[in-house]
Amino acid sequence: MTALLFGILQGWSIANPWNGQAVWWLQLIAMVWLVRTLLRTDSPKAAFALSFLFATAWFASSMWWLYTSMHTYGGLAAPLAALAVLALCGLLASFYAIACAAFVWLKSDATSIFDAVLFAALWLLAELLRATVMTGLPWSAAGYAHIDSPLISAAPWVGVYGLSALAAFIAALFVLTRSCGLKVLIVLILSIKAYMMPSPEAIPDKPSQAPSATSLTVRLLQGNIPQSEKFDANTGVALALAWYQERLLAAAKDGVDLVVTPETGVPLLPQQLPQGYWPKISDAFTGQSKTAALIGVPLGSMQDGYTNSVIGLSGTTSYRYDKHHLVPFGEFIPPLFRWFTDLMNIPLGDFNRGGLAQPSFAHAGQRFAVNICFEDLFGEELAKRFADQATAPTIFVNVSNMGWFGDGLAVDEHINISRMRAIEFDRPMLRATNTGATAVIDHKGVVMQSLVRSKRGMLNAALPAEMLGRTSLTPYARWASQYGLQPLWAMACGWVVFALFIRRKSKFS
Repeated sequence: MTALLFGILQGWSIANPWNGQAVWWLQLIAMVWLVRTLLRTDSPKAAFALSFLFATAWFASSMWWLYTSMHTYGGLAAPLAALAVLALCGLLASFYAIACAAFVWLKSDATSIFDAVLFAALWLLAELLRATVMTGLPWSAAGYAHIDSPLISAAPWVGVYGLSALAAFIAALFVLTRSCGLKVLIVLILSIKAYMMPSPEAIPDKPSQAPSATSLTVRLLQGNIPQSEKFDANTGVALALAWYQERLLAAAKDGVDLVVTPETGVPLLPQQLPQGYWPKISDAFTGQSKTAALIGVPLGSMQDGYTNSVIGLSGTTSYRYDKHHLVPFGEFIPPLFRWFTDLMNIPLGDFNRGGLAQPSFAHAGQRFAVNICFEDLFGEELAKRFADQATAPTIFVNVSNMGWFGDGLAVDEHINISRMRAIEFDRPMLRATNTGATAVIDHKGVVMQSLVRSKRGMLNAALPAEMLGRTSLTPYARWASQYGLQPLWAMACGWVVFALFIRRKSKFS
């Protein structure tokens, strides 16, 4: 029961149920309890059991909203939907249970800083495994609890998974430290809003702005089409087509620099649209150079397959981005799971995959890196677009439809994910969503403006010069663009192998 309680606290630290904000100190409290409990047992089997309960409660309390997508909108029977969510949480929890069992097996007889590093390395391995196995689901990674904590200044250096490992190390060090004075010092350091590492602006290769850029006007559209009606031809489809066309044409007339619709804002394939619908929109943007549009729309055919895409229109050029990282069961069907998706009523459930490092959309002196839905969870994939500094993105644009999950913690968690990417790469993030959270996030991860959720509207914002044309790379962008997550894998595995060597040596000495 205690393991479940602290697991729930860990989940609430990502986004608490009373205001949706991250609570970093709650995450450290939960982690301190876990480490302390692991140190008091010598049984890897017992460690596996208690940490499995801890992690299952963590994920169930932070990802329960998957039930809404499966049952309320997917049509899956309530017991099956609840069982599916619980099974997923248990699968993700197993990575951490194995890591904690390995920690109990490998920890030294005389606890020391060695064990703090070992725990952090094993925790990092668990985070990396669930970020990659079966295409990965790193939602609710421990590092997101620290979006507003004193540890956040490490993010431009080590990314969210490195942040998770750092939090695990601090929690373990607090438990393992025998000096009361040192424990107090750790608490004091974490209790003040003091940066322990240089901010991105202090890095020698300081980000620069385009000399001609003074501001950039953007308009982000939030149609708030009910998910239950989104693909209904008589209700949601007709409303979306009319509302988004009207707002897109108005943006071109008003002369804003960029207008963005959410994911599948236009919910029909181009060949299914009313006659003249798409040419009217296209002509409004390709006939002039001031305003550009990024429009979420499905593309393809039965013969060629379908893609979840964004079309960019600007002046005499056009642009296309196809979603690369697809959602299992929602956008592609994993092998052997066709029976499961057949139980749900989810349209457009099997897409083709776009390329990994697709070009940015160039307009108004900026390079807009489009990502769709939960693609912004995968910073290591976004980093591939920074391999060539000369063509690296200057602004991220995320288009999403969070209507699948209701107006719950999923929205709060997702905006913090976008904030983390902005901090890691030192780039602004524009978010256009169907129901929320539609927002402008600056390069420091601060939400500058946002729309009221679950309400139809437009967000008009002027991005100041200091947010534009940023060309230098954070340390994280540099190494992740070249090596992905391999450096983190290497460090974690290296320390575990070293621990195995030490254990073997002590066993036979």
